Amino acid sequence: MKTVCLALFAILLLAMPLALRADQASITILSPKDGASLDAGESYPLEYAVAPSPGGDHFHVWVDGERGPGVHTPKGKYDLPKLTPGEHTITIRVVDKGHVPTGPEKTIKVRVH
Repeated sequence: MKTVCLALFAILLLAMPLALRADQASITILSPKDGASLDAGESYPLEYAVAPSPGGDHFHVWVDGERGPGVHTPKGKYDLPKLTPGEHTITIRVVDKGHVPTGPEKTIKVRVH
């Protein structure tokens, strides 16, 4: 009985890092802020910090439903396209190597004048 309990305890300890990594998966958009007002025709960087979930290989930035190229850098800046006047939706979505979403995603809206 003691051997079985020790074996179960060891299995739980080995599985814990995977569970912790899944809980720590996150996406933070530092700039622009949700609801920001931007000027039309200007270039703006999307500043981000991404901690992918297990199985997450990279992420894509979607602007108004259009997917940008894959990004493998977990923290940095992504050059947004010049935006036309109106409201725009920007989403970061973590995906696996087959581009299937695997974890968190974060969406903000900006208004361009």
